[in-house]
Amino acid sequence: MNRRLQFILIFFALFWLILLSRIYFLSIKSNKYYEELAQENIINTEYLLPTRGEIRDRNNTLLAISKLGFSIALKPHLSKKSKHEIFKKDLAYIQHYFPKTNIKKIEKLYHKKDSPYNHKPITIIPFIPYKEMILHFVKFAKHDNIIIRPVAKRYYPFDDLASHIIGYVSKANLQDIKDDEVAKRVGITGKNGIEKSYNRILEGNLGKSIHKVNASNSIIKTLVQTEPISNNIQLTIDIRLQKYLGYLLGIQSGAIIVMNAKTGAILAAGSYPTYNLNNFVKGISKTEWKKMIEDLDHPFTNKVTRGLYPPGSSTKIAVGLSFLNSGLINEKEKFLCSGVLELGNRKFRCWNQWGHGETDLKKAIRESCDVYFYKGGLRVGIDKISTDLKRYGFGKKTGVDLPGEFIGTVPDRNWKITKFGEAWYRGETLNTVIGQGNFLVTPLQIAMFTAAIATGKEPIPHFLKSINKKPVSFSTSDIFNKFEKSKLPIIREGMYDVCNNKKGTAYKHNICTLTMAGKTGTSQVIGIPQNEKKRMSENELKFYQKSHAWFTTYAPYENPQYVITALIEHGGHGGQAAGEIVSNIYNKLVELGYIDKKYITHPDFIKSQESNISKEKIPSLN
Repeated sequence: MNRRLQFILIFFALFWLILLSRIYFLSIKSNKYYEELAQENIINTEYLLPTRGEIRDRNNTLLAISKLGFSIALKPHLSKKSKHEIFKKDLAYIQHYFPKTNIKKIEKLYHKKDSPYNHKPITIIPFIPYKEMILHFVKFAKHDNIIIRPVAKRYYPFDDLASHIIGYVSKANLQDIKDDEVAKRVGITGKNGIEKSYNRILEGNLGKSIHKVNASNSIIKTLVQTEPISNNIQLTIDIRLQKYLGYLLGIQSGAIIVMNAKTGAILAAGSYPTYNLNNFVKGISKTEWKKMIEDLDHPFTNKVTRGLYPPGSSTKIAVGLSFLNSGLINEKEKFLCSGVLELGNRKFRCWNQWGHGETDLKKAIRESCDVYFYKGGLRVGIDKISTDLKRYGFGKKTGVDLPGEFIGTVPDRNWKITKFGEAWYRGETLNTVIGQGNFLVTPLQIAMFTAAIATGKEPIPHFLKSINKKPVSFSTSDIFNKFEKSKLPIIREGMYDVCNNKKGTAYKHNICTLTMAGKTGTSQVIGIPQNEKKRMSENELKFYQKSHAWFTTYAPYENPQYVITALIEHGGHGGQAAGEIVSNIYNKLVELGYIDKKYITHPDFIKSQESNISKEKIPSLN
């Protein structure tokens, strides 16, 4: 009996203890929580959305703007009667003025989003241009269940011009809004190019309005008002020059870069084919997307930073400098080129089947002798060469302010054993030193190294000029040791001869009014069978089997100011495919005032006559 009584007493004690604890929690501990909840019932916070910032070129020409317009939304939880009236009458009224409106699609969208948990207006038409809507604003605004709100939509005035550089905005996904309050509330974010790189700047900062409201949610008093902040940026590119690049390249695919050799500021950079940025803002169709990704010329790929190609002979200037730096070869030493080098049971050919005879470094650069580099590569070895190439900027990012830059590949022993688990062969060294095999670079890496050769320092390529009119600076770096710097004149002389000596690989196609220096390159797409005694002509190959054409240059030679690097996909020989294109770009730089006319050394070269390209044929930007 005592044990039963004890059990009952313990039970009652626990019951009252739990009851008293609950009373304490509700009356005291929860007081603050319910006080805050009550406060929320009388305080309403509204976030004010910033307008996405403008993007302008170096001359203040607008490249990306936010067009003002209106969105149309419906109140949630409408009664059957209200729905019937809206979908049968009011929306028919909207369709009358905006014929593209799809009533069935809108009705389906509304029912999909009209859940018991949603208390916000449901957007049924995301954007109607200001000019179209303002004429009917009053007529729509009188409907209680229809809500009209001002919105902005991204617009690119030049459609596909500089599309890979500017990039585009699109609907923000869950990953985009994870740590981005602006994207979460605005609903869009930068998806590519500058729009993505500087998204946090361009989207601006949210504003906030805190109001005291009554039971019907009517504003009694505004407690706090913080205006949203928008930020504008200016790029280094000149849209006039950008348009000229596209005009010169025409229907060819590839990439061209025009860069300030000393600062790394990019005046123009084109990846071709291009695509219309505005198609992505409105939402690209499955048909358009399928067509784009199946295009063999890869219009969606930014070939400037994400195109990986064998550099061909364009990197012989880097390999040649490495030869000198090794101390095993000097600039005066000559190797005999007979047109072929036999290694084991393989033949490694020079592009000139007759050979170049006795060849030193300067001549090897001028005439792009393969055998010179074969023999030099065997003496110096891949370990030294690959180490120097990486120090020169290959196999790593340039640091350009565009997203998703590729690093390329500088093959060596460690790379091969890691990737394939196989030993390195000397034949692979021969392929590497002439820019073939597994050696892969981006056009921007070639442009950056060319600038380093021209000026002695390697700049960081960039597109940003200023933020809210405040200039942004980028640094340069010393990549050459003291000995290498002393040998740069030899490399420069070889590059001068490429363009200005009758035996130079670009001489016949040089119509530049300035004295430029450069290096051509031809990177094979398919291998040459060992039983082929003679190279097939590029003209004999099918289009997608033709080699890629490289031509990287700087000018004026007397005072290097600009670098122009061109990569023409399946263009064949570098000088032939890109010589006139690059020459005309330099001539345009003079015409636009970027290079002083005092540097003109070839007054007989008149671009309108020599290249059959006249200013009258170039479309206006207006």
